[in-house]
Amino acid sequence: MRFSRQSKQNCLCLTLLTSIVFLSTIIPVNASEPQRRQGEMAGEVTTNSVILQSRLTAANLDESGDLPGHAGVARFELSTNNDFANSFFTEWITAEPDYDFLIKTLVSKLKPGTRYFYRLQYGSEKTSTKTGPANTFKTLPAAAQPAEISFAVVTGMNYEGFYNGIGKKRPAYQGPDKHLGFPALVSILKLKPDFFVGTGDNVYYDHPRKNSAQTTDALRKKWHEQFAQQRYVDLFAQVPTYWEKDDHDFRYNDCDLTGNKAPSNELGLRMFREQVPIVDPKKKNPITYRTYRMGKLLQVWFTENRDYRSPNRSPDGPEKTIWGVKQRNWLKQTLKDSDATFKLIISPTPLIGPDDKSKTDNHTNVGGFQHERDEFFNWIKQEKLEQRGLYLICGDRHWQYHSIAPSGIEEFSTGALVDANSRLGIKPGSKRGTDPLAEMKQPYTSNPASGGFLLVKVKPAEAGKSGTVSFLFYDENGVLLHQVQKTRPVDQ
Repeated sequence: MRFSRQSKQNCLCLTLLTSIVFLSTIIPVNASEPQRRQGEMAGEVTTNSVILQSRLTAANLDESGDLPGHAGVARFELSTNNDFANSFFTEWITAEPDYDFLIKTLVSKLKPGTRYFYRLQYGSEKTSTKTGPANTFKTLPAAAQPAEISFAVVTGMNYEGFYNGIGKKRPAYQGPDKHLGFPALVSILKLKPDFFVGTGDNVYYDHPRKNSAQTTDALRKKWHEQFAQQRYVDLFAQVPTYWEKDDHDFRYNDCDLTGNKAPSNELGLRMFREQVPIVDPKKKNPITYRTYRMGKLLQVWFTENRDYRSPNRSPDGPEKTIWGVKQRNWLKQTLKDSDATFKLIISPTPLIGPDDKSKTDNHTNVGGFQHERDEFFNWIKQEKLEQRGLYLICGDRHWQYHSIAPSGIEEFSTGALVDANSRLGIKPGSKRGTDPLAEMKQPYTSNPASGGFLLVKVKPAEAGKSGTVSFLFYDENGVLLHQVQKTRPVDQ
């Protein structure tokens, strides 16, 4: 179906109007008082800590479709009881424009494997506050505990594509629930995962391409409009988060650290750390690659693929890197030291693919970063980690797949969350791809193209003597498309 320019403008205006009406009619509000239209979010949950985040906002969107911030003060109340008996409070935080009116704090000294409830107390001043609804998260289990864990992994949360489409072949979502946001978020919430992982391309600064975001205010708007969706508010009220960034939510498509095109490296880095609960706001120069032990069966690594990379156009070889020497050495050492039954590396970009031949942006690409990938894979084989429960999970690619490299190392791609942002993938043997000789195996790739996500489940089996990890591919409506299960003995 083709739409005229005027039709598209009318559709955009209708979407904006619907969003404004929806946000303004959820509950009666006093426009002079701060609101919390983006809800709350818990991030970087460990065995004993969490980062809590909210944002004081205006009551409604402005004429540009942005959700302005609002001055005020706030603090979080936490308890292990859903009635908030025996609760405790964080310090008061002032919502300030320089920090986008965000309320964010690291909460420490929590108990492992414990369900916590939290809510925001907020107002124009401390003497006149109100209390928001209850949210929840669970701290990670102790390293010795063979706990069951499940989590959802996503990429490609393209707001522009969802509301306005991407070209003629990828139309906008047309459901009557469009004003609520991405349908896949409902599907994820129904599965009740322990946490949610955004692998990057969480927002798209460079979409629409004719009006890309380049300033602080424009970049912030991308996060505001997305997190104000009711389905994000509902999901994050119950499911804590971990975040990575990729090109579109750092600067622009396939960006590296070169060039003067806006936004700058500094601005892109600062906005990511500001807008999601990934680092302690009081910590200077925090590192965003990290690993967490999640009980006896599981350890997860989150890599940083933008901050330390060589220029994409540099000749491939020993000096060219996505990770940087320090991160690469850290990755190897922590993998070698781990005795977790399953070791999952979650990367913003793929290492196996296959991917498009035309790109030079990731570890799969010819002329890209294959040398670093091959050296890393050789090291994995040397340490026999592919036999000790190591698997790769990646975002970035707009289709779901399960691929196996000739070395036996396996990779699972989440596919794009938003249907309009999805496409069919490149298959082994394709002359348009990075595996023209069909050297790898691909047990699964999504067809037809659809939005969706990857759900990972880890659970003990055989009275704790072994464990299983399952990789389940879902479409945006929660239909299970494919699943893979692996079983291995628990490392002693």
